[in-house]
Amino acid sequence: MKIAVITGSSSGMGRDFAIKIDKEYTLDEIWLIARREERLKELGKELKTKARILSYDLSSPSSIEEYKDLLNETKPEVEILVNAAGFGVFGAFEKSGEKQSDIVVLNDKALVDVTYTTLPYLQSGSSIVNLGSNSSWQPVPYIAVYGASKAFVLSFSRALSMELKPRGIRVLCVCPGWIKTEFFDRAVHDDTIVYYDRFYESKDVVERAMKDLKKGRLVSILGFPVRMQVRLVKFLPVKLIMKIWCRQQKKPC
Repeated sequence: MKIAVITGSSSGMGRDFAIKIDKEYTLDEIWLIARREERLKELGKELKTKARILSYDLSSPSSIEEYKDLLNETKPEVEILVNAAGFGVFGAFEKSGEKQSDIVVLNDKALVDVTYTTLPYLQSGSSIVNLGSNSSWQPVPYIAVYGASKAFVLSFSRALSMELKPRGIRVLCVCPGWIKTEFFDRAVHDDTIVYYDRFYESKDVVERAMKDLKKGRLVSILGFPVRMQVRLVKFLPVKLIMKIWCRQQKKPC
């Protein structure tokens, strides 16, 4: 049985990846993973491929064990794994620190756990897509833990791509700029972040990511301005980059 596994598929990027993969891949099932079961069922009705609805909270070890048991029971061939589950909290760390560790658990630990658990079922030609961020490239004050969590995803994805190359498994890290999705409903609680240079559509980010995956690229970035910003960040001192960011957000620096 050939399948795709997509975490965070109840909304945003995960949902759009499911729709795109449904169109481009010939599969027996698409496994949709997220907490909101009703949302997953609604998405499943839109797909031509049979959807297996897995209402898991990936921050819970019991959900990882359930997923592991299901893989062991069905023994599928995973054509593509998309790790899109994640969230962020915008604000000063000292005022929201109690929420920040949850970001690390879902954005990093769960991603690692799902990837490790799925790896035995990937074959030559299979792919892993991890959702990073434009924040992956630099320290981001007032989004400190979220940015650091995405820096982990980028570093992990690049290293893993080299380790899995002999097996013929591709790994892509998608690092988009600002995307207007439900992410903001959860992340933005005040006016901590006031400057957004531009927004991109989730489906356009996914479209670019799937093209970059076929080309064998390690990182996918939609938008010339975002790519230029990434290049600039590589050459400027980190302290200066953080000062520029804080000035944009009207924060002391």
